[in-house]
Amino acid sequence: MDQQATPTTVTTGLSIPRWEFIALAAALMALNALAIDIMLPGLQQIGASLGVADENARQYVITAYITGFGLAQLFFGPLSDRFGRRVPLLAGLAVYVAAAFACAFVPTFGALLAFRFVQGLGAAATRVIAVSVVRDTFGGRAMAEVMSLVFMVFMIIPVVAPSVGQIIMLAGEWHMIFTFMGVVSLAFTIWTWRRLPETLHASFRRPLTAAVITDGFRIVLTNRIAICYTVAITALFGALFGFINSAQQIYVGIYEVGALFPVYFAAVAGLMALSSFLNSRFVGKFGMRRLAHGALLGFLAVTGLAFALSLLGPLPLWLFVTLFALAMFQFSWIGSNFNALAMEPLGHVAGTASSVQGFMQTVGGGIVGAIIGQSFDGTVVPMAAGYFLLGLAALGMVLVAEKGRLFQPHNPPV
Repeated sequence: MDQQATPTTVTTGLSIPRWEFIALAAALMALNALAIDIMLPGLQQIGASLGVADENARQYVITAYITGFGLAQLFFGPLSDRFGRRVPLLAGLAVYVAAAFACAFVPTFGALLAFRFVQGLGAAATRVIAVSVVRDTFGGRAMAEVMSLVFMVFMIIPVVAPSVGQIIMLAGEWHMIFTFMGVVSLAFTIWTWRRLPETLHASFRRPLTAAVITDGFRIVLTNRIAICYTVAITALFGALFGFINSAQQIYVGIYEVGALFPVYFAAVAGLMALSSFLNSRFVGKFGMRRLAHGALLGFLAVTGLAFALSLLGPLPLWLFVTLFALAMFQFSWIGSNFNALAMEPLGHVAGTASSVQGFMQTVGGGIVGAIIGQSFDGTVVPMAAGYFLLGLAALGMVLVAEKGRLFQPHNPPV
């Protein structure tokens, strides 16, 4: 498969350095992690403040956001293929900022969930268009390398956000979390407005008609490699969302780590960032498939062991953290490469492809994650089972995508 050249500077529209392009794409995607991870230390206080007694029901603060985030992705893709990347992105960012500030003043839990849903609607633009601008500019292994670097910077937010949330909770109360989120997202919006170039060339824009939109969705949904890798990463995102939903209950409720919860959360996220950096160094030499397929098999081995041990009795904290960290280290290799593999054959409909894939990953993963989170029973068994069984489902989809053959490179080295 032919591969696009790897520019060191984006030259469409306003020219910016490659490092800034990667940092900005990562910052846009990181707004989604910020909207979720900074909340985790405050879930108990939010529930207590707004009269939510059921601990599992407090998870809906995350679920409402993910639902809006997933649904709106179907719309931002075709819009960005028609009007370019900048205008739909800035519109989505404006919605995100407004909803974040609104959440700081809600009187009821229902109102909070409503504004979280709206915030997710705006955030959908950041995910769809961040991936689209990368695909507009890079291809093949170069795209996988850039996506790895984007993911590495993106993972800084899960490292920092829970600790920031904990500090905010110590200094004030949960309303300030949303105020902080609004200020950060406003700063990123200004950065985007001032510096992000338009990466979609005018000749590649697609009309916004029912026939063209339907044809775009058909192209995406009938490409075997793209759809199978999308379903595979959707399954794994379901496991990740399941952990995020119940992370506070696991670390604080089961293992009683208290205020150290953000430290444990950050340690795993930091390891994922390191994994993404290593992937960016290795993918040009070994290829996306060799790295991702090997990581998926390793992921299954580790999560299978964790599931089996959890059935035998409670896992000590050190063993749980070790196994989970190993699994998530491999998850980073899987995620960035699977996303690149799913986007690679669809550069001519990158916006629509990103929207369909984002919708499936977020809504499908969010629903599965909610089921896992609501299955929390005071043990790590539901989470461990989810990771292993969903990993098996992902392997099945990869085998379909590759016609039963793993580790076969399709792209030449950069």
